Amino acid sequence: MENKSKSRLIRLIISLVVLGALIGIGYAADLFSFNFDSIKIDGKVIVRLLIMIFGVIVVESLLSFILSVPKPQKHRARSLLSIIASLLKYVAAIVIICWGLHIIGVNVSTIVASVGILALVVGFSAESLIADVVTGAFMIFENQYNVGDIVEIDGFRGTVTNIGIRTTSITDPGDNVKIVNNSAIKTILNRSDKLSRSVSDIAIPYGTDLEKLEAGIPALMEEIYNNHLDMMKLPPKYLGVQQLADSSVVLRFVVNVDEKDLYSGARVLNHDLLLGFRKLGVECPFPQIDVHTN
Repeated sequence: MENKSKSRLIRLIISLVVLGALIGIGYAADLFSFNFDSIKIDGKVIVRLLIMIFGVIVVESLLSFILSVPKPQKHRARSLLSIIASLLKYVAAIVIICWGLHIIGVNVSTIVASVGILALVVGFSAESLIADVVTGAFMIFENQYNVGDIVEIDGFRGTVTNIGIRTTSITDPGDNVKIVNNSAIKTILNRSDKLSRSVSDIAIPYGTDLEKLEAGIPALMEEIYNNHLDMMKLPPKYLGVQQLADSSVVLRFVVNVDEKDLYSGARVLNHDLLLGFRKLGVECPFPQIDVHTN
């Protein structure tokens, strides 16, 4: 996010410099002139066009930079800022096109009235664009997901880093970014709505006194919970015997954590259970190979 803010600031500074230079050129003498009926293109018109374009870019860059400064904690607020920043780019493009046509003498209102909005949409093959925009709007209004939520789409699990008018960006723990068209999001699993459960399966030897071990588990669960109050929402739970494996008995434990701590919670639970079992006199078995010779 900091790199994005810096890039926006650099782009804003460059645009301001270019805009200033173009305004200076605007006071220069006439260069050449071409007339095509009602459309007039001369040196001044070209300079006005350039000043207008970079002026709009400056305003858009300035507003985008201002929107990037706040760092709200609520996911809903971050989503709205992301949507507004995305919308600004499309508004800027529309303003540049319409204003530019007006500067060179084209009657924009006449074009729109004669061609029609529907014809323009079909002509530019914008059906998918409209679908993306409408789908994205419904997702935001229905609060299906927000920036900062951990979601799963088509098997890809990651954090929503940006919600745009047309696309949604999702970043996984390996910093891989998946960009999905809003209209292509048919089903989404929002894993941030409820607490997640980290699972730990611990193997013990068959010769272990299970009843004695189970008597000491509640105190161990409370100790583990007190050591990780920042991660664990409740004390871990012992669910019982999960599997009777070939050379061990597998016990299952679970703990409620935030979705962002799903995997780290399992690692912490594995670590503390291993050390805790050793204190209780139980050593986790390791694979063994029996070799028979004649």
